[in-house]
Amino acid sequence: MTGTLISFEGIDFSGKTIQASLLNERFKAQGTNVLFLREPGGTEISENIRNVLLNDKYHKMDATTEVLLYSAARAQMVAEKVMSHLKSGGVVICDRFYDSTTAYQGYGRQINLDFIQRLNEFVTQGLKPNLTFLLDLDPVDALHRKNKNNESLDRLEQEDLKFHQRVREGYLKIAHAEPNRFMIINGSSSIECIQREIFEHVNSNLKF
Repeated sequence: MTGTLISFEGIDFSGKTIQASLLNERFKAQGTNVLFLREPGGTEISENIRNVLLNDKYHKMDATTEVLLYSAARAQMVAEKVMSHLKSGGVVICDRFYDSTTAYQGYGRQINLDFIQRLNEFVTQGLKPNLTFLLDLDPVDALHRKNKNNESLDRLEQEDLKFHQRVREGYLKIAHAEPNRFMIINGSSSIECIQREIFEHVNSNLKF
């Protein structure tokens, strides 16, 4: 595997999606062979699974069903898109990857973490990101952003504050366990400040 996998993680409304998009645009402007994907999604099958997972009418979805659907969407994306792009030497940017499952379904839903780890390894074929940016934000601040945006919320975004606090705490535990892979960024900083921090870290730590 000669390519580079970069993932962006964080609770909802942490700003990770816009930062992943900005890094993608930066790579494209430099002429880098970059592929930008979101989770769940990235392929026709995975996007259809996304429509089920995030639809608020499925509020009765069991946690086991949820974790298996997220994993199925990821398995398809990895097999269909990620592996071939990395083998060609390209860069893959993922707006969420398996750390989201550990944080949301492991810590948030409190599903057995050993099972989550084995499942993650299975569906990704053992693939790990070279670099992961965690945009850390207090769930109370995220709630303020959510209310300010006045957007309709998906099924996961509608979970209560305690759930999102468990997810955030989970993310921080994951990141502290792998300091060489993770860069924790203050998600309350300005978009421009975060963007500059990410660009500088990528330029200093990744060689293409």
